[in-house]
Amino acid sequence: MGENITAWGHEIVSDSKCFAPIVLFVYNRLDHTKRTVEALQKNMYATQSALFIYSDAPKNEDAVTKVQEVREYIKNVDGFTAVTIIERDQNLGLARSIIDGVTHIVNQYGKIIVLEDDIVTTEYFLKYMNDALNIYDAEKKVMQIAGYMYPIEYEDLPETFFLRAPDCWGWATWKDRWKYFERDPVKLVKEFSEEDIYRFNFDGSCDFWSQVQANLSGKIYTWAIFWCASVFRRDGLALYPRQSLVQNIGCDNTGVHCDDTNCYSVILNNNVVEYFPKLIKENEKSLFRIQMFFRKNNSISLLNKIFNRVKRLRCKKK
Repeated sequence: MGENITAWGHEIVSDSKCFAPIVLFVYNRLDHTKRTVEALQKNMYATQSALFIYSDAPKNEDAVTKVQEVREYIKNVDGFTAVTIIERDQNLGLARSIIDGVTHIVNQYGKIIVLEDDIVTTEYFLKYMNDALNIYDAEKKVMQIAGYMYPIEYEDLPETFFLRAPDCWGWATWKDRWKYFERDPVKLVKEFSEEDIYRFNFDGSCDFWSQVQANLSGKIYTWAIFWCASVFRRDGLALYPRQSLVQNIGCDNTGVHCDDTNCYSVILNNNVVEYFPKLIKENEKSLFRIQMFFRKNNSISLLNKIFNRVKRLRCKKK
């Protein structure tokens, strides 16, 4: 709510020791990687930040050439205080690569900013992340900083606010929060009550829980839903901007577990984020807006599935 917002100085970060390392995970999408890196290079604080790039190995012969193209490109990336490239010798897959990379870097540096190769940032993304990491460093209930915000009506919302679940399209956290990350679908299914699942699904407005079940059955192998569950189980919160500082350019069927859709496209905030809530509490108005977004897009998704199914049946009859 507006009354709980306090201005906390513009220049929170004052020396290079305060800047969190950036970790970027890449694979075989050269164009996406270029756009992500070029946007990051334009960021305020880029030249004071260390960049670690994790390049996963090709999973088959078909991916070898494209992975090599990306690796040749990242060898020439500059514009940061240091660039470290970690080339995997064998294919880990996105989830295993992120879990391993984030754990290693955050344990070494105490905090971390994480990006994948399809997240284009605004020029003040790193400032927002570093400011928030410093502001909420001692607030253990705040477990993550999110850079993305769904395309909702935001004009009357506070500039930043808290929600019960993190989002992983451009995010940051601390070592003492990430230590609670646990990827154990069997344990999760046993421990979550029906009430927990309802709240985890943003009060029944979406079906995040189905991702846990899909991991349990072995249908998919992901990590982000378990980070959400780890935060949720500790009654943690994530900080969000009212207007997104990142755009996901990978919702084009080129990424892992990401369909071709434009429902997550946003108008980016190209201004400095100046206000952060002092009261660590979920913002109910923002929560309601996001629930509305989920319900609307779940209905559209269901109609599209029905339409495609009918279309396939008609084709079979012909």
